[in-house]
Amino acid sequence: MSGLKEYPGEQYVIIRHSQRLIKSFQHWTGNLLLDVHGSPDEIALALFEAPFVLVSHGTEPDPIFNYGNRKALELWELSWDEFTKMPSRKSAEEIVQQERDRLLAEAATQGFSYYSGVRITSTGKRFYMQDGIIWNLLDEQHQYCGQAAVSYNCQFIT
Repeated sequence: MSGLKEYPGEQYVIIRHSQRLIKSFQHWTGNLLLDVHGSPDEIALALFEAPFVLVSHGTEPDPIFNYGNRKALELWELSWDEFTKMPSRKSAEEIVQQERDRLLAEAATQGFSYYSGVRITSTGKRFYMQDGIIWNLLDEQHQYCGQAAVSYNCQFIT
C-alpha cells in the first residue's frame, strides 16, 4: 500500500475503517459510496484518492476526526497526523455550531442526513460544502462507532 504513506501507524486500521465507511454508507442510504472492486487495501486506497471530500470522527465526548481522505486533507490544509488530532467541531465556525450539532443529531437518530454548510480550514479560509451526506458508522458487530460525512461539491467563499 505504498499510496497510503500519509497514514501513520498500522495501515490495517485504515483498511478496516475504509470498509466500515463503505458498508455503513450502503446500509443507511442503499447507495454505493464508491463503485470500486478489489482487495481491501485497493479499496482503501481508492477511497483515499476519491474525487470527493470524505471525513469521519469517533465517539469521544468531543469527537476527534479519525479519517480524512486526500481531498479533505487538502481542503482543511492539514496533514493526516494534524487532521486526526482535531476535534471535528473545529471544522465549523462557532456561529454555525448549532446547525452542525442539529445535523449530527438528526443523522444519529435517522442513520443519515443530507447537509450543506460553511466550514473553515485550519488557516481560517471559509468554504461551502454542498450535496453532503452525514451517516452513522457501524462496526463489524453492527454497533455505532462514529459518524462520517461526504461532500461532492466544495467551493471557497471569497
